[in-house]
Amino acid sequence: MAEDTPLARQVEACLAELARTASPATVSAYRQDLAALAAFLEAQGVDDGAALDVALMRRFLGGERARGLAPRSLARRRAAAARFAEWLRRDGRLAHNPTELVRTPKAPKDLPRPVDVDALARFLDTPHDGSPLSVRDQAMLELFYSSGLRLAELAALDLTDLQPQRVRVLGKGGKPRQVPVGGRARQALDAWLSVRGALAGDGEGALFVGARGGRLGHRAIQQRLAQLARRRGLDEHLHPHRLRHSFASHLLESSQDLRAVQELLGHAHLSTTQVYTRLDWQHLAAGYDAAHPRARRRPDDSDTSP
Repeated sequence: MAEDTPLARQVEACLAELARTASPATVSAYRQDLAALAAFLEAQGVDDGAALDVALMRRFLGGERARGLAPRSLARRRAAAARFAEWLRRDGRLAHNPTELVRTPKAPKDLPRPVDVDALARFLDTPHDGSPLSVRDQAMLELFYSSGLRLAELAALDLTDLQPQRVRVLGKGGKPRQVPVGGRARQALDAWLSVRGALAGDGEGALFVGARGGRLGHRAIQQRLAQLARRRGLDEHLHPHRLRHSFASHLLESSQDLRAVQELLGHAHLSTTQVYTRLDWQHLAAGYDAAHPRARRRPDDSDTSP
């Protein structure tokens, strides 16, 4: 992308606005997608986003699809273009958002596999060496699983967000929510807070800090979880999203309360939670048989079909 064109400046302004509410990973992904869009537009002789229209959007996404881009990646390209077009519309450069009239193939709804509840319990209960870093790691693990936090939400936590039995998190779109903290997680957090001063730099407000005393970054958290899985003998890859999914799946299996799980996860739409949690059909069927007044025939009912 050319560095000094109206299009380049508009893309940077859009990304700067996005960075105020989105995670660094999201901003990085959108930067890549908008770079692809800008390269396409420049190849068409377009150097200003004000020229973006439905025909250009269809040609861009059609070309990306022809290149073999997967449906999920194609949908993300469209989402980034939609965000950019909406920024242009609000800035008065477009009369309407042209991406509203463009569709992409639906991405397959692949579900992350939750960690088996017994295997996860053994993993979490594995003793550690008691060092400040190990105590910190245990607190992160317990909080991930106890409260179903996203990686960005846990990394952004400050000391002031933590309360005796709950934690305040800032979810997607800057939407705050309160989530409960279980007893084991609270115990692990208290242990961490008692040794946090050995690592935290002066005036550092982050709840979780690294060996150098500053806020622990996303990549460092991901690496620590993967290392812990190997050290503790968990025979599968562990990352924050799997802990969040395990939280949701295990809670839903026990409570059958989809709405409550939706609130705890911070999902805006119930359909997102339904896909995310992988409902167990036998569990639901048993609940139906036990609760619905006409689920079972009366003992004296007989089959009168011919």
